[in-house]
Amino acid sequence: MDVITRFRHTYRDLCQVEPDALNKLYTDDIVFIDPITTHRGLPEVQEYFSNLLVHAKSCEFDISDILESKSKTSEITHVANWTMTLVSKQKSKLITLDGTTQLSVKNDLIVYHKDYYDLGEMVYEHIPLLGFVIKK
Repeated sequence: MDVITRFRHTYRDLCQVEPDALNKLYTDDIVFIDPITTHRGLPEVQEYFSNLLVHAKSCEFDISDILESKSKTSEITHVANWTMTLVSKQKSKLITLDGTTQLSVKNDLIVYHKDYYDLGEMVYEHIPLLGFVIKK
């Protein structure tokens, strides 16, 4: 199974993934970026996933497509488009979010992972009063 197949499988439901198993997907020196923060190194990414397990009932990604880059000048080798469905343990709140991930793959492992999504959609719209104002 190649790394892109493993990526799809891993992100089906992140709450079913043991953080220790991430070494089959990411390199030891992975750079993992999302709109909130940057994680450098596999231990930081494993801690990030461990925190997710504490707060989420499920975190599923419907990956609509993964496109391979043919660029000779970019380090990005793949771009994935997805819809995330997150159910939090607190009040079983459901959050659905569309996003894109840029990946750089070397030697059948991911060395760079950057997520793009609307942080307002992810967080601010789910705070009752602030969410009402943003939606208006």
